[in-house]
Amino acid sequence: MAPEFFVHASAVIDPDVEIGAGTRIWHFSHVLSGSCIGENCVVGQNVMIGPRVRIGAGCKIQNNVSLYEGVTLEDEVFCGPSAVFTNVVVPRAFIERKAEFRPPRVERGASIGANATIICGVTIGKYAMIAAGAVVTRNVAPHALVVGSPACFRAWVGRSGERLDERLICPRTGERYAIVNGQLGAANIEKLT
Repeated sequence: MAPEFFVHASAVIDPDVEIGAGTRIWHFSHVLSGSCIGENCVVGQNVMIGPRVRIGAGCKIQNNVSLYEGVTLEDEVFCGPSAVFTNVVVPRAFIERKAEFRPPRVERGASIGANATIICGVTIGKYAMIAAGAVVTRNVAPHALVVGSPACFRAWVGRSGERLDERLICPRTGERYAIVNGQLGAANIEKLT
């Protein structure tokens, strides 16, 4: 019986890896042991995953991304080309720091732009948007758009990724949001009628 996923002939899949149905893994990518990739994901060229990385369903990981040990991407996360995840705060080639790895977490529906850097140990909230080239050094609130180095809050975005207007209404979907306790949350969304 043929597998329910696609792996390009040039990709390397180590033993003890789970790959969900409908997932496609492209040229020269490497998935290391203990990693789990959900259903219907797209893993671009030259992507390194693992060891022990968790990727939810429906994720899109563009070319030249490395997801190091402990990284978790929840469902429907987008990682732009050459996005970088670190695993220690103060790396030195001559000092072994594997015991200091601090895993980052990217929550459902978040998008990370091309060449962004995600410092270890941070959490990127649901539907947040990280601008291309941003350096994320601290947690990002759900639905926040952050830009720059270090990344700073610029605006709120809806689930579709559009910036919300001053009334917190998404121009694409018409969804209205509310700020509760300083944050925009999915539980606070209602469709304008």
